[in-house]
Amino acid sequence: MLRVVSNSFAPDCEGMRRREFLRVGALGLGGLNLSQLLAGRALAGTGSGVFTGKSVVMLNLQGGPTQVETFDPKMTAPSEYRAMFGEVKTSLPGVTFGSQFPRLARLAHRMAIIRSYAHGIGSHGPAALHVAAGGNSTGACMGSLFACAAGTTNARTGLPNNTIIIPAAVGSDYKDLSAVPQRVTETGSLPPAYKAFDPGNGGTLLEDMKLNVSADRFDDRKTLLGELDKLRRRADGKIESSSTFEQQALDIVLRGAGAAFDLTKESPRTIARYDTGHIKPGAGAQSRNSYAKMFSPVALGKQMLMARRLVEAGCGFVTVTCTGWDMHGGGKEYTVSDGMPVLAPAVDKAASAFIEDIIDRGLYDQVLLVVTGEFGRTPKINTKGGRDHWGNLCTLAFAGGGLNMGQVVGRSDRTASAPADNPVTSNMLLGTVMHTLLNVPNLRLRADLPNDVQRAIVNSRPIPQLV
Repeated sequence: MLRVVSNSFAPDCEGMRRREFLRVGALGLGGLNLSQLLAGRALAGTGSGVFTGKSVVMLNLQGGPTQVETFDPKMTAPSEYRAMFGEVKTSLPGVTFGSQFPRLARLAHRMAIIRSYAHGIGSHGPAALHVAAGGNSTGACMGSLFACAAGTTNARTGLPNNTIIIPAAVGSDYKDLSAVPQRVTETGSLPPAYKAFDPGNGGTLLEDMKLNVSADRFDDRKTLLGELDKLRRRADGKIESSSTFEQQALDIVLRGAGAAFDLTKESPRTIARYDTGHIKPGAGAQSRNSYAKMFSPVALGKQMLMARRLVEAGCGFVTVTCTGWDMHGGGKEYTVSDGMPVLAPAVDKAASAFIEDIIDRGLYDQVLLVVTGEFGRTPKINTKGGRDHWGNLCTLAFAGGGLNMGQVVGRSDRTASAPADNPVTSNMLLGTVMHTLLNVPNLRLRADLPNDVQRAIVNSRPIPQLV
């Protein structure tokens, strides 16, 4: 939010002294011309009849979540294969989750669990990009593909249509927590303009958005507009020599959309509903694993709350990252017994709060939550108490979006090693997301869309059981 600050001070109701300021969201900008700020926008536009008005939030469990300890506990398998912490009954008859997901288990009738998703890639970077892109031929992540079709920015609100929320995005207290945004924000063959906007990117941009105006000229409209024009021109210069990050941030600030990123607008009750600040690695895990502290999920609840605020305000695609799921065991890595008691309860609380919140706010059919990671883990627990990389069966779950929920799609084999029936591919993941966000038949009529983008979206096929 742009703050126009005077250099005088005024007492507040508690006797404290604070700077007087106006927010651009409530400021009459009159003749201030923003056209130059928008000049670098991609030409895709919103396309009449193409954008459905729905949004997608992808909760990306970075490192590769174990399919066994999450949504396919396999308690009938030999002990070295089954979920280490057992299972919990869900609201779907005969369906169980890993025991550390009791809240999501109660919401299983509002979810669709995929137990037959596989892509066969076992290396972090390539697998992460493959899943985030839904395997599409452009190599662009799904958020970027969507932004190319729907426009980089919501024309009504000024919010970017493709945003990533890493821990640092929700507060400076979380700047040292792990995040690997580059793995899930690549634009492939598309221009960099379609890269996800990252409010946790750092730098001094938002601080630069403050205008200092002397007290005796604070009410001088001409001076105020002049200062705003200087700000615009200064930012224009940065945009021309830098990237679209500054351009998008400036749009957010000048168009009053910054409030969507402000969690203080939420009630204490809602913040508490999401809060994962108390869920931290234990002393034992920290002493055994040097990475444990930076994998702490203390920010995850706030990340998911910000995601809800953004989609409610018009952002089309939001990626939320949660790291630490690379549970090999030994050395610096988490074991399953170290990592799951920390990360699973955080995901359980934050994701269930998100689902309940969008239900309460009437957004359940308008927002699709996708929970996944780059790959699964080896079915058999290794000698170090961990599970290794495994691309032959992966965690995947959905909630909302107006799709057919309350079901399990596909089945894994007896050791949760591979799909046993109804295999789900990455193209189906892409198709499910794109058909939620876009009216794909109408997309075929778009003459302004690059051929490779149009082919990637039109040739995707949603998971048939969900549509």
